[in-house]
Amino acid sequence: MPAKLSVNVNAIAMLRNRRDLPWPSVTGLGRLALAAGAHGLTVHPRPDQRHIRFSDVPELRALIDDEFPKAEFNIEGYPSEDFLQLVEKHQPEQVTLVPDDPSQATSDHGWDFAAQAGLLKPVVARLKKGGFRVSLFADADPSGVNAARDTGADRIELFTGPYGACHDDPAGAEKQLEMLGKTADAAIAAGLAVNAGHDLVVDNLPLLMRGIPKLAEVSIGHGLTADALEYGMTGTIKRYLKACGW
Repeated sequence: MPAKLSVNVNAIAMLRNRRDLPWPSVTGLGRLALAAGAHGLTVHPRPDQRHIRFSDVPELRALIDDEFPKAEFNIEGYPSEDFLQLVEKHQPEQVTLVPDDPSQATSDHGWDFAAQAGLLKPVVARLKKGGFRVSLFADADPSGVNAARDTGADRIELFTGPYGACHDDPAGAEKQLEMLGKTADAAIAAGLAVNAGHDLVVDNLPLLMRGIPKLAEVSIGHGLTADALEYGMTGTIKRYLKACGW
């Protein structure tokens, strides 16, 4: 089964924010991605708004509602009260909770589900009551899967950063993929669907798809945006969809 492609537009927003100008347009490039066949858009609005701004969120929500009603909006972030209120206001189809400190440059680890159950369970319950599908950022560690399930979440999103970092190390990539596959198998056996994201590119997606054949969705931003500088957004989306099995 192919994995759905959600385009993370944070890197586009970061490039825009280098100048006090409206380009590149986050909404405009999001439109191109969806028109080319992407299944959704992802944003990670951080408190300092260093890439996605809070004002981008309603514009992207409106883009999907008005022009691509079959696409999904995924908002990811640390479950602070401000974040939860943002989510509840703009009604994404999926909320992905990550254990980011505001000072982090990017997400670099998953939740410790057992240790942070007291935080996660009421947040997940609140989001599920609001009608949102909830995914939790997870390391490649099968032992944490049951605790992730016990939070009430619907999915985990596998942190694939260590796998992506092995771009010049095939043996290391195989080792990382083995752990990702074991974690995915355990999650699926526990009743959780599996997403993946971080440092995924056209070259490493096919191997990931073979290692996790029931992968539901990938969220890709940095590598995809870099490729768009060379191939254009439309051409890049087509390349990534092919790598995802479409």
